[in-house]
Amino acid sequence: MGSRETPSSCSKALETLNLETSDSSSPDPESPLEEQWLESSPDPEEENSMNVGPEDSKEPLSPSSRPTGREVIRYEVNVNQRNIEDICLCCGTLEVYAQHPLFEGGICVSCKDKFLESLFLYDEDGHQSYCTICCSGGTLFICESPDCTRCYCFECVDILVGPGTSERINAMACWVCFLCLPFSQSGLLQRRKKWRQQLKAFHDREGASPMEIYKTVSAWKRQPVRVLSLFGNIDKELKSLGFLEIGSDSEGGTLKYVEDVTNVVRRDVEKWGPFDLVYGSTNPLGNSCDRCPGWYMFQFHRILQYARPRQDSQKPFFWIFMDNLLLTEDDQVTTVRFLQTEAVTLQDVRGRVLQNAVRVWSNIPGLKSKHSVLTPKEEQSLQAQVRTRSKLPTQVNPLVKTCLLPLREYFKCFSQNSLPL
Repeated sequence: MGSRETPSSCSKALETLNLETSDSSSPDPESPLEEQWLESSPDPEEENSMNVGPEDSKEPLSPSSRPTGREVIRYEVNVNQRNIEDICLCCGTLEVYAQHPLFEGGICVSCKDKFLESLFLYDEDGHQSYCTICCSGGTLFICESPDCTRCYCFECVDILVGPGTSERINAMACWVCFLCLPFSQSGLLQRRKKWRQQLKAFHDREGASPMEIYKTVSAWKRQPVRVLSLFGNIDKELKSLGFLEIGSDSEGGTLKYVEDVTNVVRRDVEKWGPFDLVYGSTNPLGNSCDRCPGWYMFQFHRILQYARPRQDSQKPFFWIFMDNLLLTEDDQVTTVRFLQTEAVTLQDVRGRVLQNAVRVWSNIPGLKSKHSVLTPKEEQSLQAQVRTRSKLPTQVNPLVKTCLLPLREYFKCFSQNSLPL
């Protein structure tokens, strides 16, 4: 069983099987995914069965002893016959603010804020940093469906599915999570109908960002990403994340790199496109340039208007402009006005040493949660490293990878072997 501390791999047959279900909580018997599941799922009686057993949560509870902590969820549902929608799935409180967007159950104010902050946070292995249900950290079970990024904590599976579930999952050779399984219920854990739509509506309604997010895309519907990269080539970052398949004859993803856009006009961009992602940046610190940093922002904004899809398009379209700490304060104010979003500062810290930092304007979800204020002293320290860093060979930029990780929920990935930063 795969977890943060003890990663494991699925069998070769399962690695090629897409177990991501549609948004509906009821499997479609006509769906090819459902047919694949029925043909390939192991015998429920076998030791390594993936069915974690919904009946586990019905273990008797003593009516005379009300438990503490999150155990109260099972007590309230099974003993007091309370509707689970009236209980916070994340902490067990009865002071519910809204409904949990992924599973049937409530969510309180504090857990709602925590959920939104951690929703699109990912670790170096490409999986989410926190539990999909309650947003706790620590050791987590990772879903081993090839295209899933979700993780679950021990407490959630033991309380909401049933006592001993974590031990059963740990003993499995390969485990597929509750949002990927074709059946919608495991114990008290009931997947919501059209949960992707529910998640988008929840984020747009409750999130702090004025920007709406695109509905995440089912794995079997994801298409290769088409990228327009301006001023800086992000070929290595895209390949390391699996968005571009390595090989000259590959059909996996496309990248159009344009260094000088001075003479580029709308018909050029329309001829090269359409695009799903537009990337642009100022020059890296230490690199000589005969143009002022503000020029890059204005040109990025101009090209971005050419690349945008029609207003009635429902397809996800993302953009990101990255400033390598070159824009002046006035330039930054202008950038906010043109791109209509506030900047997020991201830091690359390794071994408690600040290696790099950037300011980012983007509509990619989750970046605001990674914001880390840069002090004047830290910025001076980075400036002092410029000469040394500019002499090093070009490497994969971990900050670019960090920004692009949430796109795994929208576009096809061809390889996960190079995910660690």
